[in-house]
Amino acid sequence: MNYKIEGGNLPVLICQLEAGEQMKCEGGSMSWMDDEIEMQTKGGGVGKMFGKMFSGEKMFSNIYVAKKPGEIAFASSFPGSIRAVQITPDKPVIAQKSAFLASFGDVEMSIFFQKKLKAGAFGGEGFIMQKFTGNGIVFLEIDGAAIEYDIPAGDCKIIDTGYLAAMDGTCTMDTRTVKGVKNVLFGGEGLFNTVVNGPGHIILQSMPIQKTAGAIDPFITKTTSN
Repeated sequence: MNYKIEGGNLPVLICQLEAGEQMKCEGGSMSWMDDEIEMQTKGGGVGKMFGKMFSGEKMFSNIYVAKKPGEIAFASSFPGSIRAVQITPDKPVIAQKSAFLASFGDVEMSIFFQKKLKAGAFGGEGFIMQKFTGNGIVFLEIDGAAIEYDIPAGDCKIIDTGYLAAMDGTCTMDTRTVKGVKNVLFGGEGLFNTVVNGPGHIILQSMPIQKTAGAIDPFITKTTSN
């Protein structure tokens, strides 16, 4: 499989498959494909289907198999970026809900529960995230521009709510209370920040969809009321 990502901040993943190769995506993610590609819809069992639902994905997955060499494309559902992340047996990746666009190879998606109550309640990423394991490539949707960092062991990155898109399974997530009454009341950053501890690689996003929705909501409400 060869792939390229085009479209700038309105990205689309374009994959060239050889005969017998296949891609997996959630239902409705395929944008266009050649006639040489064949679709198969699978649920994956009741447990996996409900797991997908709780992690923000559709309950059924589509598998696209190339009968002959052909092209298939998957467009992002939101202005931003698409990142290709290599998954190996010793390198699982944890991502925000609804990040999954498509995968190639033996990649399995499951739900990941935040074990720390405070991190799940106030970290901005929620109790439920997505975990990718196996051996292959997973393509993730990122809200806005994707900024990547490697966090050494013993170090951390402090992140505002919603800006964490993905992290290596070796990372851990917690929250930190913003210090100072004036900082909390007038700083505009809220009461908690997300803290991601290394070692591991993280992907941040510059335009979380929740913040974007909050920014444009007053204008939509005003237009509707008029």
